[in-house]
Amino acid sequence: EVQLVESGGGLVQPGASLRLSCAASGFVFGRTDMSWVRQAPGKGPEWVSSINSGGRATYYADSVKGRFTISRDNDKNTLYLQMNSLKSEDTAVYSCASGTSIAHMQGNDYLYRGQGTQVTVSS
Repeated sequence: EVQLVESGGGLVQPGASLRLSCAASGFVFGRTDMSWVRQAPGKGPEWVSSINSGGRATYYADSVKGRFTISRDNDKNTLYLQMNSLKSEDTAVYSCASGTSIAHMQGNDYLYRGQGTQVTVSS
């Protein structure tokens, strides 16, 4: 059974940082491209970032480029998202996800997606 369990969310002020984690199990994590996706209240899912299976290629939505960093530890089956300079518009539930390809995930086409962790940016 595929499991994706996110952690690390919280309530922070604008300009703060958070590091999200996603513990993966039930599939060969080290051979799977992964992504972070977020969903704000009343809106559809928004692709945030992707990383290839080896961790050498990363991709970001324009809205987070330069502020967020995706990474992975294949020995620990864990995906990370370092979020800096957070803005109110970053408020959303953040989920990790896997898919058939990074291109598919950039189009919000995922195979598996976790329940997510809430990130709220507010003063």
